[in-house]
Amino acid sequence: MSTVLVTGGAGYIGSHACKALAMAGHVPITLDTLERGHRWAVKWGPLEVGDIGDAATLDRVFAVYRPDCVLHFAAYAYVGESVTAPALYYRNNVLGTLSLLEAMRRSGCARIVFSSSCAVYGIPTRLPISEDAALEPINAYGSTKLAAERLLVDFEAAYGLRSVRLRYFNAAGADPDGDIGEDHSPETHIIPLALQTAAGLLPHMTVFGNDYGTPDGTCIRDFIHVGDLAEAHVLALEWLLSGNPSRCFNLGTGQGHSVETVIAAAEAVSGRSVARVVHPRRPGDPAVLIADPTRANVELGWHARSTLQDQVRNAWAWHQRCSLPGATETDAVAPLEAKLSV
Repeated sequence: MSTVLVTGGAGYIGSHACKALAMAGHVPITLDTLERGHRWAVKWGPLEVGDIGDAATLDRVFAVYRPDCVLHFAAYAYVGESVTAPALYYRNNVLGTLSLLEAMRRSGCARIVFSSSCAVYGIPTRLPISEDAALEPINAYGSTKLAAERLLVDFEAAYGLRSVRLRYFNAAGADPDGDIGEDHSPETHIIPLALQTAAGLLPHMTVFGNDYGTPDGTCIRDFIHVGDLAEAHVLALEWLLSGNPSRCFNLGTGQGHSVETVIAAAEAVSGRSVARVVHPRRPGDPAVLIADPTRANVELGWHARSTLQDQVRNAWAWHQRCSLPGATETDAVAPLEAKLSV
């Protein structure tokens, strides 16, 4: 059993990772500002409310809990926001990571699993995307994730800190047991937007571009169940605890689904229609992003097990029984159907 500090553990992916850690016999310690995370999502270990940019907070948490490893999720993650507010992203995602790594050095903790992103690749020149593809991010979010990865490489060379960098594609779905799920404000992810539209909470959803060179004209993405992502973080932790070297891994299914395919799945699962309005393409949106997960399959022993239908079904169940986006924590178990206006 290991004690693991989980920065951003009250967020969407971080909270699912905390559950997976606990189920595997580890003790997750969540450190989160709760600015974009949720107190109700912290269910499998203690919560410390604080900022990774605060050295005193970090030193206290490391002294109290003496973690064996860090899982680092704490980051801002809206691509559009990163373009309009890059200073916010560099301050939090890069300087925050530097602050965390310096605290790890002071405490003697020398292992970290880093939540990275396929955004580090930018627009791919070949598909599927493997870990040796060119790293050419096209927005501040991707640039900050790449900068944090380079910090990790440099800290290993100088100080011996080992890391696993997990570059994942489109996280989706919710905990199959219904304990936690996706609740962003604002919400930008396609599956919850489609389901909120199906539920009558939104008049329509926006499809950005239907003139791509794809079978139905809409973008194709590699959707990966958040539970599968959580499992990968546990395997990455155990990789480091076993003394293995630093590594980066793509996390995806190796299969793509178009925007229209996802909407059709939301309609099938909910039994309701999803109104949509087509807007022009967003600048820089690649037509297709699909992972090559071979390295993670072979070296970590990790395989994505959930289908797109599983992702949508679990997300729909979560939205039916849990709080609306933006609801207070005391509303977190209020049934969605009771709040519908239609």
